[in-house]
Amino acid sequence: MSESQDSGDKVEANSGEKTQVQFRIERLFLKDSSFESPNSPEVFIKQWRPEIKVDINTRANPLGDDLQEVVLTATVTATLEEEMVAFIVEVQQGGIFLIQGADAPQLSQIIGIACPNTLFPYLRETIDNLVVKGGFPALQLAQVNFESLYVQAMQEREQREQASQAGGEDQQDGTEITTH
Repeated sequence: MSESQDSGDKVEANSGEKTQVQFRIERLFLKDSSFESPNSPEVFIKQWRPEIKVDINTRANPLGDDLQEVVLTATVTATLEEEMVAFIVEVQQGGIFLIQGADAPQLSQIIGIACPNTLFPYLRETIDNLVVKGGFPALQLAQVNFESLYVQAMQEREQREQASQAGGEDQQDGTEITTH
């Protein structure tokens, strides 16, 4: 295989040699799921024009030996007029990933972008299945740009760090700066 066909990124090691970043899926699994329709059966006789709210989170847990557990969580809430909750579904899609040869910034990017991109189709399918089994129309979540979300999160973190350094010790750790 020629070097141009290698799938991994090249990283400059301390010795001047090139090492390859390896990223491999070890296991994908459903960590948790829940479905609730608190206002059924009344919700089924209302006109179906829901407002859909989606919250997505990613968290990682190092497992040792270059293994990372990454869990992508989505909570979807559908409400009808008059604030009637049609359903709430929460899914935690997990994966164990082997990540070797990555420095800290690369590891952060892989965990924040590549892993959620891998997990999202499974999470989306599970949410759709739960919603349909709950008696509601199919729900196909739009694709999420995890790279954009990662860049935004890094910019917000950098702004918080700059603000806390500028504010000295009087600045509280919980202060958040939101950019739009």
